Amino acid sequence: MSDNKSYFPALNDVMTAEHTLAEILSPTPLMHNRNLSERYGADVMLKREDLQMVRSYKIRGAYNKIRSLAPDRTASGIVCASAGNHAQGVALSCNKLGIAGKIFMPVTTPKQKINQVKMFGGEFVEVVLTGDTFDQANAAAVETCEREGKTFIPPFNDPKIIEGQGTVGLEILQQSRAAVDYIFVPIGGGGLASGIGSVYKQMSPQTKIIGVEPAGAAGMKLSFERGEVTELDRVEKFVDGAAVQRVGDLTFDICRQVLDDIVVVPEGKVCTTILSLYNFDAIVVEPAGALSISALDLYRDKIEGKNVVCVVSGSNNDIVRMEDIKERSLLYEGLKHYFVVRFPQRAGALQNFVSNVLGPHDDITYFEYKKKTNREKGPVLIGIELQSPDDFEGLTERMKRHDIDYEYLNANPNLFEFLIG
Repeated sequence: MSDNKSYFPALNDVMTAEHTLAEILSPTPLMHNRNLSERYGADVMLKREDLQMVRSYKIRGAYNKIRSLAPDRTASGIVCASAGNHAQGVALSCNKLGIAGKIFMPVTTPKQKINQVKMFGGEFVEVVLTGDTFDQANAAAVETCEREGKTFIPPFNDPKIIEGQGTVGLEILQQSRAAVDYIFVPIGGGGLASGIGSVYKQMSPQTKIIGVEPAGAAGMKLSFERGEVTELDRVEKFVDGAAVQRVGDLTFDICRQVLDDIVVVPEGKVCTTILSLYNFDAIVVEPAGALSISALDLYRDKIEGKNVVCVVSGSNNDIVRMEDIKERSLLYEGLKHYFVVRFPQRAGALQNFVSNVLGPHDDITYFEYKKKTNREKGPVLIGIELQSPDDFEGLTERMKRHDIDYEYLNANPNLFEFLIG
């Protein structure tokens, strides 16, 4: 990896990467989306990197980097660390090129991604699960690489990786019917944004490149604000494809030159987008894959009447996460509310609550109660789903009117996390 902070991806190098990737890949489609276009009054197109053979754009940088290595660099094998998508790209590259790879992944990685890595890598890849975050897995990978004399394949902070991801930008240029006004790009470590942004600043400088980060891992935004790469104290791991504690030095320097803005999207909003894409467009995306579309609400006034591209970066989502995704969406939309209610320990107390407090469209979706002897009141953990966020005011007003002794958990993050998780 180069430490030269003056590096900027040259078009010739990105075009060379495009030629290299043609050995194994075909361009992904740039597809008009009718639902999003009607919702925002714009021509919204989706760059469908979720349709890659490894279901994310990461194969581009991984293959371009590994293919560029001399035989003496790969003879002892290669090592990488990844929350899933980079790992799959490296695994498939190892398989295609016949190179031994050792891939470190956080223990928290969804099983679907782990299984995909093993499937794409076959006999050429060993998977090592370690640490709770990408950065912990990355540290273990670097240590192993140095100890065993292997070559490290970084996920984003490397010229060849950036140039490989930049081929997404070349394809958008080639596929778009008209000049693109806005491109929304998800940011994890910054490789994709650096690659696409560098291509467009050289080929279509009037196009505005908007980076999008999850609220729980907005490392590039913080680094921009402080004027230097800044490591986050903690990372919310839900948007695992973008949950990076420290963005790259190279990518930070490039992004400062090519990004017109960075917007931050709450994880709950991402979940709402995932469900909307599934229900209305039959598109399955992972949390990081929904980031760019989730940002459109924040740019609603600016994109009206414009040509807009959202990069859908991946679709490696474990089906077991769907209940969590739905829950987070409901909480974000103000449709799910949790309370600790202290009911009088007498017959009819719950019936009174159901009859006089719940609205006609309110639904109890969670109820946990343990009767305690010799006490006047017993605490109940109760979850209520509303049909509209406007119903919340009526619900709490009726609770007060009927002298319900309660504590609202949504407004108490620490207690909420402890009781609901």
